[in-house]
Amino acid sequence: MELQELKSKVEAVLFVTAKTLQAEDIAVILDVEKDEVEEALLELIMDYSARDGALEIDDEDGYILQVKAEHMDIVELLCPIEIKPSVLKTLTVIALKEPIRQAQLKEIRGANAYEHVQELVDLGLISKNRDKNGRSFNLRTTKKFNEYFKLKGDSKALSKLIDIEKGIKDDD
Repeated sequence: MELQELKSKVEAVLFVTAKTLQAEDIAVILDVEKDEVEEALLELIMDYSARDGALEIDDEDGYILQVKAEHMDIVELLCPIEIKPSVLKTLTVIALKEPIRQAQLKEIRGANAYEHVQELVDLGLISKNRDKNGRSFNLRTTKKFNEYFKLKGDSKALSKLIDIEKGIKDDD
């Protein structure tokens, strides 16, 4: 297989794979020798670097095609946030019981709640403000939370809706 054709195939593999791959993995997928893949990868890395575009091939822990760091704000604006299930459960408690004190959340969700809260604050899905006593924080969902979950109004409406549906299901 000629180098240009192999480069195209390697690029296609990197494009559809959302995880880092080793040269050996790509060689197996394309049924070619590892050294041929390494040559194609080196050429691709140089091609992407020379064109100074928004994409790059990172080769730190394997090979992955990714958006350059300076363009991640655009990606975050257009692509949904991935939230781990455990963090999503914590977010659900906050949304249904807001405003909720962080100490109360810890009682409900355990010690990992502190990490979850920080992750949710970093994602902009909740806000965290000191309570009157200054001992704990009050947690609330943000406008970004409503936008992300396509909610109109506030999350109290969501809580009431869930209570209504629960009442309907309990009566059956």
